[in-house]
Amino acid sequence: MPFDLMLRDTRLPDGRTGVDIGIKGGSIAAVEPGLPAEGAGQVVDCAGALVSPPFVDAHFHMDATLSLGQPRLNISGTLLEGIALWGELKPHLTQEAVIERALRYCDLAVAQGIGAIRSHVDVCDDRLLAVEALLEVRRRVAPYLTLQLVAFPQDGLYRAPNAEANLLRALDMGVDVVGGIPHFERTMADGAASVRRLCEIAAARGLPVDLHCDETDDPLSRHIETLAAETHRLGLGGRVAGSHLTSMHSMDNYYVSKLIPLIAEAGVAAIANPLINIAIQGRHDTYPKRRGLTRVPELMAAGVTVGLGHDCVMDPWYSLGSADMLDVAHMAVHVAQMTGLEGMARCFDAVTVNAAAILGLEGYGLAPGCRADLVVLQAADPIEAIRLKATRLFVLRAGRVIARTPPRQTALSLPGRPASIAPEFTAAR
Repeated sequence: MPFDLMLRDTRLPDGRTGVDIGIKGGSIAAVEPGLPAEGAGQVVDCAGALVSPPFVDAHFHMDATLSLGQPRLNISGTLLEGIALWGELKPHLTQEAVIERALRYCDLAVAQGIGAIRSHVDVCDDRLLAVEALLEVRRRVAPYLTLQLVAFPQDGLYRAPNAEANLLRALDMGVDVVGGIPHFERTMADGAASVRRLCEIAAARGLPVDLHCDETDDPLSRHIETLAAETHRLGLGGRVAGSHLTSMHSMDNYYVSKLIPLIAEAGVAAIANPLINIAIQGRHDTYPKRRGLTRVPELMAAGVTVGLGHDCVMDPWYSLGSADMLDVAHMAVHVAQMTGLEGMARCFDAVTVNAAAILGLEGYGLAPGCRADLVVLQAADPIEAIRLKATRLFVLRAGRVIARTPPRQTALSLPGRPASIAPEFTAAR
């Protein structure tokens, strides 16, 4: 049976080369060298370019994205000033503005090869305006982007009036995941109680859990321990993620030697946000300054599924960002000191297959039968993709090209030398 589309002469993340990918009916039909092109509706010669399943952003805040400067800039650069700024902005939000900003961001994300985003949405506004807006965005972008929403009580489940009632309303409206922020409650005890309550809500409704957990430099902020214990108690393994976990960078090694096995045993995933964690954490330090990222390589070594998120783009917490998950992986490689070949490959996994597993994406991958959601990268392998932040030559959704970018190329006109094209510095491995 002829293919609808064929990607000829690709490289795959597992190292295979010269592989053709045949697509039929929106799914991958065959992955092998030398597939027949006769009768194919479209053939794309990838000329040895890397093909990957799409990037997955495991942690984002789409209700706030692209709002930089409204109502003012975050001068201190801290998490707490960002939360205060968001609180100042919330009363002035309109559905139209949230939808418009979110759709602009989704266009940028798709162009950068992102196929799925898990976005937290604040439920502490009694109007649930942002919830309604992002539910509409989720509906509109569904043909080309998977948007998973987390009911997030930004101001604390117990600290903010009506937060629990609003969270339950948001879940009734169709929000996908139970969220929380235990370290922002008034006391450690309230934080632990919020973890227990949120996990019980998720268990009763059969929903996943993703809590902002211990996004602080305080080594005594240990809500991830409670989250792992509640996951074990309620049988939620495989459905729970702890996001940020930055207090782990300040904990003593003896305690962490107990904590990481507990996380692994409970089946809790970890989501780090390298760009934001390295920018926000350590703000109260002089020198030495803490790095701010959780213990990514140690968690991976223990068998914990670790994904990475972009977290913020041009919002009250972060003034930069470009929806580039290779930029996220690039920062992780450096901050987590994962510059060995295996470490860099694992960081690529953290923005693709690991993040997809955390979101529970069905049909994700490069095997026959998987959805034909793919990205063609101007790189020879995942490490080169991270190093060069490779151009996304083609982005496919269900076997259809939805974005394309010309190859990056620089023409040189150097004195005393003939005109030439600057080479890509590909390392032999």
